[in-house]
Amino acid sequence: MSNFRPSGFSVLPTVVKNLLIINILFFLAKIAADVVLRIDLSDYLGLHYIGASDFQPYQFVTYMFMHGDFAHLFFNMFALWMFGNTLENIWGPNRFLLFYFVCGIGAGITQEVVQYIQYAATLSGYQNVNMGGHIIPMGEYLNLLNTVGASGAVYGILLAFGMMFPNSTLYIYFAIPIKAKWFVLIYGLIELFAGFRGLDNVAHFAHLGGMLFGLILILYWKKKGNLY
Repeated sequence: MSNFRPSGFSVLPTVVKNLLIINILFFLAKIAADVVLRIDLSDYLGLHYIGASDFQPYQFVTYMFMHGDFAHLFFNMFALWMFGNTLENIWGPNRFLLFYFVCGIGAGITQEVVQYIQYAATLSGYQNVNMGGHIIPMGEYLNLLNTVGASGAVYGILLAFGMMFPNSTLYIYFAIPIKAKWFVLIYGLIELFAGFRGLDNVAHFAHLGGMLFGLILILYWKKKGNLY
């Protein structure tokens, strides 16, 4: 939790509030579609690999509103509120919304580039893939590469907060104090290390992509002299 509390600022500004509502509604819709219709909305709204048959351009936006489970949704929304409310109060709703989508779409683009490199380097030319002892066609495997979640946009927001309020104190597990700049740096290094290790199904490079696009946009605004 940050100790930055400007007087007169809204605790739940308009864009943050509506993003929270929309993400929750999408999560409930996903559950309802699965229970009632036996349809996984992530197959349609998640971001598929650009070379897969299930890929659609609109997924660069819709994937940000899909989450794998409640924990995934909760932590993303908590971070969105925790850091996003300060940024929206300072930037205003239009700029904050622009920043959110630039980071989120940038994260998706980064993930696509990384997947393309991985595919070109390791799978190009193969007709089938061995998935835990099961041989599946390449086209089916590519459709399994599906990214969901607002994490890329949230990581961009985290970076922005760390850059604009580097000496603000955050509390890890609500107990361990750390300055925002070190918190952001540590998280970035963890994501970089985890991304290269590749031992889980988390889109670590998408998180880094959100931070990268956020950094570019902040530096651009700073150069123009209107960061605040």
